[in-house]
Amino acid sequence: MARRKSRPLAQQAYDEIAEAYAAMVDTKPHNAYYERPATLSLLPEVDGKRVLDVGCGPGVYSEWLVSHGAEVVAFDANEKMVRLAKQRLGEKAKVLQANLEQPLDFLADVSFELVICPLVMDYVKDWESAFKEFYRVLKAGGCLVFSFGHPFVEFEIRRQTSNYFKTEQVEYTWKGFGKTVRMPYYRRPLSEVINPLRKAGFFLDCILEPLPTFEFKEKDPAEYEELTHSPGFMCLRALKVSLLSS
Repeated sequence: MARRKSRPLAQQAYDEIAEAYAAMVDTKPHNAYYERPATLSLLPEVDGKRVLDVGCGPGVYSEWLVSHGAEVVAFDANEKMVRLAKQRLGEKAKVLQANLEQPLDFLADVSFELVICPLVMDYVKDWESAFKEFYRVLKAGGCLVFSFGHPFVEFEIRRQTSNYFKTEQVEYTWKGFGKTVRMPYYRRPLSEVINPLRKAGFFLDCILEPLPTFEFKEKDPAEYEELTHSPGFMCLRALKVSLLSS
């Protein structure tokens, strides 16, 4: 059954900060010295592999993948981010505009060895359908690596108004990219992270609750101290494996 068409979440906010995001993403501590090193640590060897970069933003991951020998197809829901990614990547990768809330029918079955989806799934309500699409486009033995807001922290900051066991749309005020924007996204319990992944057919291979790097400490000592005691993100690696007959 086809999924109901819907407008991608958070587009207005990303329209407002797209250029600033692209200018700062290489050095902003939470991205450059916390989430990105953690996510990259979960990647398999990418040289010679075909990789799908989901929610590519301004193209920083795609650039890294290409520089390490991967053939990359990337997409993002935001028109400005797609333009910025194309500017950054030129002809090095194929960059498209697409909505992860819809079937990825422009991608062939079993056509990628790796799917990466960094800090994107928080804007997607239906994880099971998205994971099924990732599973479909991956080859046997392929790998999915994705990151998202840590369920524990997302609940803790809203304990007085949220029900941990519900998946619910919330908002957070972003001030780190030169503008103050209200960023809508979804928070969910850990069960609604793991179970949709399993239902789609994936084997959960690794859960990483990262610590900030030393470079983060140099940039923002106070936030570094906070992240050494309380997590900000969670990173997962899942595999498309075939069950062996006995």
